[in-house]
Amino acid sequence: MAPRPSLPSDDLYARLELPTDATPEAIEIAWRALLRRHHPDVAGPTGLERAKRINVAHDWLSDPHLRARYDRECGVRGSSSSRRGSTWRDPWDDDGATARSARHRPRGQEDLVARFLERVSALSPDELDRLAMADPAPIAFGATIRRFLPDDRRAALEAVEAEITRRLAPGLATRPGVRDTINAYAAELVLGPFFDELLSEPFRARTRERLTRGWDAAIGQPRYGPNGQAVRALIARLRALDAASVATLAKQGVQDRLGEEPWPPGTSPDDDEALRVSSVLAARDAAAAVAESGLDHKVVARARRAAERIAHLLVLQHAFAPATFDALTAPWRPRLVPDNSPAPSVRRPPLG
Repeated sequence: MAPRPSLPSDDLYARLELPTDATPEAIEIAWRALLRRHHPDVAGPTGLERAKRINVAHDWLSDPHLRARYDRECGVRGSSSSRRGSTWRDPWDDDGATARSARHRPRGQEDLVARFLERVSALSPDELDRLAMADPAPIAFGATIRRFLPDDRRAALEAVEAEITRRLAPGLATRPGVRDTINAYAAELVLGPFFDELLSEPFRARTRERLTRGWDAAIGQPRYGPNGQAVRALIARLRALDAASVATLAKQGVQDRLGEEPWPPGTSPDDDEALRVSSVLAARDAAAAVAESGLDHKVVARARRAAERIAHLLVLQHAFAPATFDALTAPWRPRLVPDNSPAPSVRRPPLG
């Protein structure tokens, strides 16, 4: 058995100029960028010791098990490795990352950026709403990328970001989520060659996915996903509810003991951003369709929570087994969720 490596005595995150919640992709970017600056071939003999320390920090923080041990024994709080049960993933376990990286970059980067900016100018109201609901790249991740960019790459990115702000309608440039998601996609377009040089797989694929995820989930997508007609019909029915019907809806929500939104097997909000955005947007619009009707605000809140659940289920109807979908929507049938099963046939006596 190999001897257990000794725990470094100094701050490994500080060695790489990173926060303690840095993602694996950010660690890879910082490591390679700092080595370029401090490699003895560039910085001379004085850079040798610094390069060694950078490599040691990378060895510990890029290995999920060593990083978890370092964080635990050094009392590091807020690190990615301390949240493995929620959003942290070991990049080597992501089988889909390499597949996603197979998208080929079209030739002519300038033309690609120009067409992207034209698309920004033509965003529809539904696309803007979806962009606002999308999950942009974390601010800390973007800050890490920017910190290690060469001056010319940073200037190119800032020029495109300024053009995005100019093309967005007044107010949209500061709308939460919209600009961050657009800028993240722009970073992939502008800095793609830089990432190609700096990162190996699976980090390159994960960086691409992180930067393009929100844009891809919003652009060219129906407002409520593939089951938009059913969601729009639900919203129309919710708007027509009177006070008594809203109170009944609130009671049905309590009886159903609503908890976390169920997702069909093989899908999840982490893996399918487009469906997640559809669900969030449909739930928001469905809740807004429930009028207060002079009722107690707690009653209205429960009714709106039930409306959100119904909308979520309708967005994912195509992915549920029919029997499962029927069971999940049973409290609201047939008033708000029509029964689509065929009507029973009636045997008629023969004529004559």
